[in-house]
Amino acid sequence: MIGRLTGALLEKHPPQVLLDVQGVGYEVNVPMSTFYDLPAIGTQTTLYTHLVIREDIHLLFGFATESERQTFRQLVKISGVGARTALALLSGLSVPDLYHAVATQDSARLIKVPGIGKKTAERLLLELRDKLNSTIINLDESEPSSVHGDDILNALLSLGYSDREANWAVKQIAASATLSDGIRQALQLLSKEK
Repeated sequence: MIGRLTGALLEKHPPQVLLDVQGVGYEVNVPMSTFYDLPAIGTQTTLYTHLVIREDIHLLFGFATESERQTFRQLVKISGVGARTALALLSGLSVPDLYHAVATQDSARLIKVPGIGKKTAERLLLELRDKLNSTIINLDESEPSSVHGDDILNALLSLGYSDREANWAVKQIAASATLSDGIRQALQLLSKEK
């Protein structure tokens, strides 16, 4: 019904933004991945949207990319996964990270997302296995560039860094870096970002 909105960004209050489209203010719920990439207040922005209609409320969800919206739509089709849970998943994991977790059947990665328990994670992995495909996202984007990328990523996650921060840091590290050098470089990069 409402597939895309383009307008001035009026307010940002996670996870909701207010978008002025020709004088009409739309309250749009966005995942944190989209929220972090939003421009400054007053700037024109475009969001791909998904409208959820229930008896008591209409909810509009917005996404920075079409792949985020398509993934959200796949998630809400799963029994027991509502729009809020799907939004939490996309806030905790990028689309390539979610795809990678599904491709490798890594339930531990999903359980780290607040609100996702072991049973829900297993159901997600089972039902998404055949539904997410490479036309939505490119798996190569989620592969760590370093030989020890997965180990460095796990070390950063265990130190409390978010998936987004850890993946960003791992992608900055030279492919030839040893495990200890890679962790050291990643920590230095992340300390500069704070």
